[in-house]
Amino acid sequence: MPVRNIAVILASGAGERAGFSRPKQMMKLAGRPVIAHAIERFQSHDAIDEIAVVTNEQCRAQIEDLIRSQGFTKVRRVLLGGRERYESSLAAIRSYQKDSLVDDVRLLFHDAVRPLVSHAVIGAVVEALGHYDAVDVAIGAIDTVIRASPQTNTIDEIPDRSLLRLGQTPQGFAYRTISEAYDRALADPHFATTDDCGVVVKYMPETKVFVVEGEASNMKLTFPDDLMIIDKFMQSNAGRRLNAGAETLLLSALRDRHLVIIGGTSGIGQAMDRLASAHGAKVTVAGRSTGLDVGDGQAVDDWLSAARDTSGPIDAVVNAAAVLDRQPLMSMSLDQVRSSVETNFLGAVNVAWAAYRKLAETRGHLMFFASSSYTYGRALYSTYSASKAGVVNLTQALADEWSDAGIRVNCVNPERAKTPMRVRAFGNEPADTLLDPDDVARRALSVLIGNTTGIIYDILKT
Repeated sequence: MPVRNIAVILASGAGERAGFSRPKQMMKLAGRPVIAHAIERFQSHDAIDEIAVVTNEQCRAQIEDLIRSQGFTKVRRVLLGGRERYESSLAAIRSYQKDSLVDDVRLLFHDAVRPLVSHAVIGAVVEALGHYDAVDVAIGAIDTVIRASPQTNTIDEIPDRSLLRLGQTPQGFAYRTISEAYDRALADPHFATTDDCGVVVKYMPETKVFVVEGEASNMKLTFPDDLMIIDKFMQSNAGRRLNAGAETLLLSALRDRHLVIIGGTSGIGQAMDRLASAHGAKVTVAGRSTGLDVGDGQAVDDWLSAARDTSGPIDAVVNAAAVLDRQPLMSMSLDQVRSSVETNFLGAVNVAWAAYRKLAETRGHLMFFASSSYTYGRALYSTYSASKAGVVNLTQALADEWSDAGIRVNCVNPERAKTPMRVRAFGNEPADTLLDPDDVARRALSVLIGNTTGIIYDILKT
C-alpha cells in the first residue's frame, strides 16, 4: 500500500496569556484566520494526502465552518485536544490507532500559528521521512544563547552557538515511532514536554531525529506584535512569487470574466485592458478622460451599475486612477490638496463603497494600486504618499471586513513604471530603470485570477 502523509494542524490553544482578544489561530491575517493560511499550505501540497485539525470546543464550530467555506477538501477529521500541547498530539495519534493501515501512515505535526510554512519545507520533511522515522525542522541560532542561574540570575554558561538550532514545525514521524514514544512517556510519572520530537529524543533514544533546514519566515505567532511581522513576511513572499511566475501566467483563466477598470484609459490600467481583452475577458473601462471622476462617489456607483447592466455581473473591479502632485505642500492651494486626496484616497473609498454589492454577487475581486512611496512620507510627495498609505490600510481593512462575503481585496505596489503620469512629473528617465506597464499589467492580472486577499503585492524591477 502507498504511504499516507497526514498533516496534523495543532490549534487548541486559547492565546489568553499572550494578550490576544481571541484564540491566536483565529486572529485575522490578510482577511482570513491564521489557521486558514496554515491549512492552505498543506491542502495545496501534492505530497499531503489528508489533514486532521485538533482544536478546542470554543473554536470547533468556527473551524468546521471555515473548512467548508474555504474548500479544504483534504481535512477529514476535526478533533478536540487538551490544555497542553502534547494532549493535542495524543488526540491525533489515538484517532488513527485503529486504522488498519497504520504502518503506512506518517504524521506531520504543525502549529496552526505558523501560517507561512513553505512548500519547500513541507516537501523536505516528507522526503526525509523516507529515510528516517522522526524528522524535525530548525534554523540556526543567530543571537548568543546563555544559560542563567534561576537563583541569582547570573550567567552559568554560554553554549557554542554553532551547535544550537531553533525548532520549528512541521515535525514528522512514522506512526509507530511517535505512538511508541508517547506510550513510554505516559508511563513516566514526571513526564513533561514542549514538542513531539522532544518525546522521541527522551523516550526513544535509539531513534535518530533528522533535522531539516527551516526558514526565518516560518515564524510562530506568539505575541500580538508578531502579526505585523508575519504580515510583512507574507507580503514579501507574495511579491517574490509574483515576480517569479510572471512569464508563465495562465491568463486564459480571464476568458469570459467581466473586468471593470477605473483609470483604464492610460498607463497600467490601459495595459491591463489590452492584455485582459486579448485573453478573452470582457473589459469595461473609464477614467477622467471619459468623464468619470472617482472623487464623486455617486457617479462611480451609477457608472458601475450601468456597466453591470450592459455587460453582466462584475467579476473584478480595478481602481488604477491616480494623480501625482510632485511639489511642496505649501506650494499647493487648498483646492489642489483637496483634489489630490479626493482622487488618490477618497476615490479608492468611493470605488470600494460602490463596488461591494456588485462583487458580493460574484464573490469577486477588488484591486487597488499603491506606490513605493507609501512606506514612508517623502518630501514633495506629502499628499500622494499619505494617500497611498491610506490605500494600503484600506486594502487590509476591507479584506477582513468582506471576507464573509467572499470578496477578495488586494493591492498592487509597483516600483517606478514608465507611465504618462510619471513622465509628466519627471520627464524622460533611463528606460532600464523603469518597469514596463505591460509587465506590471500582466502580474496584476495574475493576482485577479488567484485566491489571495489582503495582500500588498510588491512588483520590483528585476
